[in-house]
Amino acid sequence: MRSDADTTTSEGIGISPRTRLRLSIGRRPRDLLNLALVGGLLALSVLLVLVPPNLVELAVYQQLGRIPAASDPLWVALTWLGSWAGIAAVTAVALYAGWIRVALLCATSGALTWGIAQILHQLVGVRPVPPPFAGPVEGVPFPADSVAVVAVLVVVVAPYLGGAARYVGWALVVLVGVAEVHLGGFLPLGVVGGALLGWGVGALCHVVWGAPGRRISHEVVRGELEMAGLAPTSIVALRHRLLEPREFAVQTADGGLRVKVVRRLSRRGGYWYKLKRLLAAQEVQDEPRLSTPHHEVEHEAYVTLLAERVGVRTPEVVLACDVKHAPALLVVREIPGRRLPELAPDEIGDDLLAAIWEQVAALGAARIAHHDLRAKNFLVDSDGRPWLLSFTFGHAGADPGRCARDLAEALVSLATVVGTDRAVDSAIRALPRDQLQVALRNLVPLALPRRIRAQAERGRFLLVDLRETLADRLECPIPGFRSPVRPVTVVGLLLVGAAVYLLLPELASMREVLTALRHADWTWLVVATATGFAAIVFSSISVQGSSRIPLPFWSTLAVQVAAAFTGRTTPGGAGFFGINVVFLERLGLRRSLAVGVTLLNQAGTGAVAFVVAVVGVFGVGLTRTFGNLTIPTGWQVVVGLIAAVVVIAAVVASPFGRRRLVRPAVEVGRELLETLRHPVRALQLFGGAFGYLVVSGVGLGASLAAVHPQVPWVAVTIVFIVGNTLGHLVPSPGGLGAVEAALLAGLGAIGIPATAAVTAVLTSRLLTYWLPVLPGIAMFRYLQHRGVI
Repeated sequence: MRSDADTTTSEGIGISPRTRLRLSIGRRPRDLLNLALVGGLLALSVLLVLVPPNLVELAVYQQLGRIPAASDPLWVALTWLGSWAGIAAVTAVALYAGWIRVALLCATSGALTWGIAQILHQLVGVRPVPPPFAGPVEGVPFPADSVAVVAVLVVVVAPYLGGAARYVGWALVVLVGVAEVHLGGFLPLGVVGGALLGWGVGALCHVVWGAPGRRISHEVVRGELEMAGLAPTSIVALRHRLLEPREFAVQTADGGLRVKVVRRLSRRGGYWYKLKRLLAAQEVQDEPRLSTPHHEVEHEAYVTLLAERVGVRTPEVVLACDVKHAPALLVVREIPGRRLPELAPDEIGDDLLAAIWEQVAALGAARIAHHDLRAKNFLVDSDGRPWLLSFTFGHAGADPGRCARDLAEALVSLATVVGTDRAVDSAIRALPRDQLQVALRNLVPLALPRRIRAQAERGRFLLVDLRETLADRLECPIPGFRSPVRPVTVVGLLLVGAAVYLLLPELASMREVLTALRHADWTWLVVATATGFAAIVFSSISVQGSSRIPLPFWSTLAVQVAAAFTGRTTPGGAGFFGINVVFLERLGLRRSLAVGVTLLNQAGTGAVAFVVAVVGVFGVGLTRTFGNLTIPTGWQVVVGLIAAVVVIAAVVASPFGRRRLVRPAVEVGRELLETLRHPVRALQLFGGAFGYLVVSGVGLGASLAAVHPQVPWVAVTIVFIVGNTLGHLVPSPGGLGAVEAALLAGLGAIGIPATAAVTAVLTSRLLTYWLPVLPGIAMFRYLQHRGVI
């Protein structure tokens, strides 16, 4: 392996850094995203200019103005960097260094930025500074042209200098902004607008003229290989996807090579991926971080060499290097053969499958996790031997959990090629039973990355079939449900709950709320507490009605008590689905049927809530109970409704909408209609859902009766059903914050005083919704111990 700082040797092999820089100039999609982002932020800042300066902005302006006047010469000198003198100086330095392109870009972009800033000065006008704060009488302009000029010069020049130049440049932008505010020329928002303007013009320059390090050419690859003494005779660029590494096929006198160009970090997981792993039922660790693409290349080479040392067949690493003004390169020997997806199922014999599992087992024995065992990363040579490719996500020193995830990935990949039965049977013949049992726990969508699940057209159903088949072959139960609640989730839930319970009383008066609680009727509070547990009984009856096979009442009730813990402390009620699906699987239902039961239960509850809400709102409205309710009107509302309908129609009509919304909705609708043909099941499903909603609404009414003498019970129940349904659309645990706000709005609409409404809502949510979580924890542990979930 080699890391180059200079690719020109004494014999003249390779190409000069200046030539390499010129060859690497190109464009990338991220520049367009940056341009769109900056444009939106700049437009927002222009809108903010139209309103008077806020106190925070004025306070910053005042504090920076108090910097000792002795330092003014330094601040004035800094502002010169953003003037025509600064543009001319940077252009002159670039010309002196022989960078004609950089000089032209600096002169053009600097002049363009200054011109746009002057146009904005005329269009936006000046911002007045209120009298208590010292400022120019005529006001200050927007944006700060000097900051914009310095920012655009930094954005344009930084890719050519590399290293710490970008950070030094942006530090200079900040100093120039401080100088302008200190000298009283601009307000802080004007400085921010100037920085955005400069950044936007710089991104536009990259889009139009390109920037270094955005692409790599045949000449650069040839020069690097010649420096390593490989003497390439031909270089062919292979097809690649936009966000994946680019590859070149190279022929040399000693054989073929495969060159991988790493332009961006592949091991970096987004926030959504991390959130899913946090909610997964398995304890899956995050991938170790890498700093640069060169670091990623070196790491892949290192893990590949370790795998090769323990006997895993993988292409030999020839070169790993960092190329100045170009992406990092990884060069390996080319192995003639075909990728596994290119083979027909009848070409993949049992011997080949056994050899593949032998390679995967060798990795696990050496504590090396591949973490990207897609079918395309298995190569079959002319002798029918499998090779493992691409250790980009590899991890040395892996724990058993990581190695078990490798087995799960390999099972999914082989099942997409040869089918579930053959993949499972070959794994059972080749691997120990205990390893497969651990791998079985990882065959869930949340524990596997999207690149693995995306191999199958219907990845979720493949995983379901794979789990059930493997569990049947091993004669072991499907793994039990493990709590998706993590300490971080609990801490966040407590913080959000504390904020809600502290801020909502501010709508009335904290003192009045506490006084109302002290004088509350404890009999009604006991009734409210009882309704919270009675609602769980009706919920279990509704679940029984959702299943085609009879469910034991007491076990179902116990699971719903435990679901009060798992479902109410996870976003979107994910824990409710998980615990019920596992419970039904333990009773003998296949996973697809178990998922269908939970979806049918939620659909039935939603349908009952919708009907009750519509009928109740219109019925109560006829009695003029909603006297304080006002409905906004006007052309703005009509336009908004039309726009919402158009967007919803477009989403539903799209392939995504038909696949993810229309098709599941039609299937669930058919199930609901099928349930109506069975009177007992229909009574359990819809009657249980209705009882759950009504009893929960009575709980809100009881909490209100404890602090308010007159309670319109029907109206309060309708308010609860509507508010609870709308509030749980927000993906927060238990709809925390959203449900409280919806209930407060509903109680206010029926004329309940603010103090009584706030007290009743907070008390009801605490006694009827969050208090059952405590016995739910104990029941959850009990059911786990008994093997029910």
